[in-house]
Amino acid sequence: MGSSRITERTGKIYPVVTDEAELPYIVYRRAELAHKPTKAGYPGADTVKIEIMCCTAGYAEGVELAEAVRETLEYSQGESDGLVMRSCVLESSEERWEDDAFVQQLDFIIKI
Repeated sequence: MGSSRITERTGKIYPVVTDEAELPYIVYRRAELAHKPTKAGYPGADTVKIEIMCCTAGYAEGVELAEAVRETLEYSQGESDGLVMRSCVLESSEERWEDDAFVQQLDFIIKI
């Protein structure tokens, strides 16, 4: 995740969890992994659910950061270290107040 719209708002992106981050920041984690073999029994594709939490001090700032993340990831494809991302689609989103921060959570379904 490295779009200029995101890095204009924060350069702090952490996997799973962090206790030492200062707002604003992004935390991401893999929430689910499912394998779907082909009918012939050959290896098929994996489907991964990724949760991305945009944590900010202000509500509007959080919405803008979440939109930048969505614009960067939704419908994107790519390859890195031999891993191919075939599709990435926003499944759901929610917002909440947690630990003195506004949290915009985006859940993406990725096919690899």
